[in-house]
Amino acid sequence: MNRSVLLTFFVLFFLALSLNAQEPESSAKVKKPHSPHKATIYSAILPGLGQAYNRKYWKVPVVYAGIGTIYYFASTNGKMYRKAREAYNYVSSESDYPIDNDFVDKYTAQDLQTIRDYYRRNMELSWVVMGLWYVVNIIDATVDAHFFDYDISEDLSLRVEPIITHDQLFGEIPHSYAGMQAGLSIKIKF
Repeated sequence: MNRSVLLTFFVLFFLALSLNAQEPESSAKVKKPHSPHKATIYSAILPGLGQAYNRKYWKVPVVYAGIGTIYYFASTNGKMYRKAREAYNYVSSESDYPIDNDFVDKYTAQDLQTIRDYYRRNMELSWVVMGLWYVVNIIDATVDAHFFDYDISEDLSLRVEPIITHDQLFGEIPHSYAGMQAGLSIKIKF
């Protein structure tokens, strides 16, 4: 009984190996289509991830350089806005409590209000630009994904040739330029 079970096990084992070794024709490597939807979602979740999915790795540092630059300006303008706001609030309240602020002794309340509004506007504009950069990142990943499988064939061509035609209005007049027309012929082959 043990021999028959063991023999059956080996026969089934080698049969399974032989079936796995043969690849059916229908399961040949099928290239999965590149998904613009995935690229969009990836880029929306983490900026630059859609570009990496599209194998445009050189764009990832560009995305993060833009984010870093915009964040730097938003942060700097935010700090200056808070400093100008603090100085304006101090000067307008005419408090005797000393504060450590460069703007207090240099500017009037009117000037501090103008400076405060300037830095607030620049800070808010920086955050708006950050949002636009985020949207551009998503749009770039989506467009790249749409063109990922786009095949540029060697048969694409554009030919521009000069042409000379003879106008049949004047009939057959040998050695005469009457009725001849010059032009350009544009032929697109794809």
